[in-house]
Amino acid sequence: MAGEKVIEKLSAEKIEKPAVPEKPVEKPEAKAEQILANTEKPKEAPKPLEKSGEGNIVVASQAQSYQQKRAQAIDLILAEGLNEIYLKMKPEEQKAFKKKGEETVAKINLLLSKTKVKVSEIVNLIRRWLKLIPGVNKFFLEQEVKIKADKIMRLKNK
Repeated sequence: MAGEKVIEKLSAEKIEKPAVPEKPVEKPEAKAEQILANTEKPKEAPKPLEKSGEGNIVVASQAQSYQQKRAQAIDLILAEGLNEIYLKMKPEEQKAFKKKGEETVAKINLLLSKTKVKVSEIVNLIRRWLKLIPGVNKFFLEQEVKIKADKIMRLKNK
């Protein structure tokens, strides 16, 4: 009986649990922006090419690292939401899809480094890459192309 009174007394009182902060869900787009935020865009002309002791030409590292980080950000945007589809593909389809994706990232990165960006070219590159998905719905394809192209253009504008 004494144990029941204690239990009743404890249940009558509100037991507060310590507040545990929830981890915010990171979106790939936010991660892509975070990657670019860590490096600054080269605002002035890149440093002149330097020659190393063996006669090899060394490109300015700041411009190179920004290009690499932007390529990572583009890769994250393009891969967003395609994990399940990729895993359902056959191994040879996966290889072709991955190879074409890497080529697409490189071409888009090159296009973004130009002063005047043609969005239609970026859209066409993404569309050709997504068409490699077997049995892809054309409405899904167009929707994904538009979403991914918009996110990539936001990278350019930053």
